[in-house]
Amino acid sequence: MAEYVYPAVFHPNEDGSFTITYPDLPGCISEGKSLGNAMYMAQSALSQWMEYLTDKKQEIPQASSLKDIEADKEEFTSLVRVDVRDGRAVKRTVSIPKWMDDMVSEAGLSLSRVLQDALKEKLNTN
Repeated sequence: MAEYVYPAVFHPNEDGSFTITYPDLPGCISEGKSLGNAMYMAQSALSQWMEYLTDKKQEIPQASSLKDIEADKEEFTSLVRVDVRDGRAVKRTVSIPKWMDDMVSEAGLSLSRVLQDALKEKLNTN
């Protein structure tokens, strides 16, 4: 799992919502209906952006220092942290009894999906 911390600029809108931008990640923009929602949306946008860059094997830009970010009077800057999991598929060899494999096939189940779901439950992950 990789950890990323980037400064985000929060711009308050007239309707009480916030627009969030990342100066180091042009095009990474989000919006939240309230400050709390904006903080959540900032994390979500950063996480998805980093997952995309990782998945496409693109260079991940260096994060600026918080003190180097210039914001207008009404804006504020905050650091946003995310942990990004590598979601690429990995081939593993597993062994199950023949009768179980037959039942999986008859039920039309995906053995990979069943295994992933079982591991997520066992590991208490989303």
